[in-house]
Amino acid sequence: MARARQRQRHADVRRRQDRPRPTEDGGLMPGGRAHRFILQRLRATRLAHHRTPADLGLAAETVRLRTAGGKSLFAWFVPGPGDGPAPAVLLMHGWGANAALMLPAVPPLHAAGFAVLLPDARCHGASDDEEFSSMPRFAEDIGTGLDWLRGQTAVDATRLAVVGHSVGAAAALLAATQREDIRAVVSLSAFAHPAELMRRWLHEQHLPWWPLGWAVAHHVQRVIGARFDDIAPLATLPRVRCPVLLVHGLHDETAPFADAQRLEAASAGRAPVLPVDAGHDLGESLGPHADAIVGFLRSALFPRAA
Repeated sequence: MARARQRQRHADVRRRQDRPRPTEDGGLMPGGRAHRFILQRLRATRLAHHRTPADLGLAAETVRLRTAGGKSLFAWFVPGPGDGPAPAVLLMHGWGANAALMLPAVPPLHAAGFAVLLPDARCHGASDDEEFSSMPRFAEDIGTGLDWLRGQTAVDATRLAVVGHSVGAAAALLAATQREDIRAVVSLSAFAHPAELMRRWLHEQHLPWWPLGWAVAHHVQRVIGARFDDIAPLATLPRVRCPVLLVHGLHDETAPFADAQRLEAASAGRAPVLPVDAGHDLGESLGPHADAIVGFLRSALFPRAA
């Protein structure tokens, strides 16, 4: 019995050593075991593409886009159906997903006359890897895609929109505060504040918020180079100048529907909510709402024709 208790004590010590440890400034030791622990736990699962635009009867070009730090993004480009330059929509997936999971949104956009770009964010799909991914890096990758679209003769560079899901939606709102060329944003399942997601993640890791959880959140903000309070959709949405549509599942357990209502309130009613009978991953549930989403984009990009 004594040996069993001693082994248990040793195991408890090892578990405590493997967990993040706060330093005097409230952060974590950079480059140490705790730092690696955080990056490992936050790393997104990389999924392979399970289908392509061709599976939907769409002709697409596979392209590589050069992004920050010399990295490259994989993307599909679906040209518009007409002969002249077409308005374009960039579709950005969410955390742990890839471009293939955004394909259900392409047919109604293409049928309405839009060109569509579907990139994989860094650390996702077939794009290059990084030490870590983050919402600001998603926003950088959105910018890379928009810059590429602006250089295409088949695209009307004055009519660009972004549709993003979850982290991709939050990144689209962030990008729209940084760029003048985003004419509309459709947010799919955006969370209100990343700190709230972090608290839920910490709970899943069996870590108390104080002091370890707070230290982890503090360290993550240092690593990504941004304060949660600055990049939260609650903070960015009021600064976005283009029209925004908030599409949100009524049964979302990752970002509750109340998040969409809080975002609408933060926009002073400028960003209406379109409720969907779905959870966090809207997928095929968007079908009945395709006309409303396309109508919103057309009214934003062609206001005189609306």
